[in-house]
Amino acid sequence: MLVVISPAKKLDWAVRDVAVTQPDFQDDAIRLARTARNLTLGDLKKLMDLSDDLARLNRDRFRAFADAPAADVTRPAALAFAGDTYQGLEAGSLDAEEMAWAQDHLRILSGLYGVLRPLDAMQPYRLEMGSRLKTRRGKNLYEYWRDQLSKALNVQGEATNSQVLVNCASQEYFGAVAPKALKLKLITPVFMEDKDDQPKVVSFFAKRARGAMARYVIQNRLRDPEDLLEFDSGGYAYQPKLSTPEKPVFLRPYANK
Repeated sequence: MLVVISPAKKLDWAVRDVAVTQPDFQDDAIRLARTARNLTLGDLKKLMDLSDDLARLNRDRFRAFADAPAADVTRPAALAFAGDTYQGLEAGSLDAEEMAWAQDHLRILSGLYGVLRPLDAMQPYRLEMGSRLKTRRGKNLYEYWRDQLSKALNVQGEATNSQVLVNCASQEYFGAVAPKALKLKLITPVFMEDKDDQPKVVSFFAKRARGAMARYVIQNRLRDPEDLLEFDSGGYAYQPKLSTPEKPVFLRPYANK
């Protein structure tokens, strides 16, 4: 079983004493960083709806992006991202065996790097998958990556003898994967809050739950899709009446915090 998650805008750049690996699409990341480097501050602000300060920060990041970065300017991907999904994943608390399993079975979809393994060395960046960054391959990053991400997931599925892909990524990022090109059975868990007997998806909670589901898959070395239904982290419970085999729904009482 493989599981995919989205990256995060927020980064945690604390030094980590962890051996890192090189991203599979490093050359593509270099190419995209060079393209973004040529954008003006105004272009960057418009591309990702950034403030002046954030546009300046990310312009400087693209300018500093190195073809062969020194070890002190990179961090392992799963430990460098720090958004809601990563609060649920809690990658820093995985033990060595769990992280080794995650290295083979967890993938982070990325606008810049395409697909990242947990221990892949990434440089600081921000480039959402939905960005309309024009390249020779098209007018946006979906056209740039095309079916490369599906192919990479298929290859890893074969390498790990996995039959299932658990999609814990956002729609924005999983939109770069071509489902028809996948050889893996696709399962997309849905996490909902029960407010006044009206189940609804609350983005903040759903992001964290997707990270927690990825952690559940990792810690339990899941292979059988039926085992996903036992997930109960954070008070969620499987709801068969709301579910389909491809979209299992997990519900919990709404908490406004």
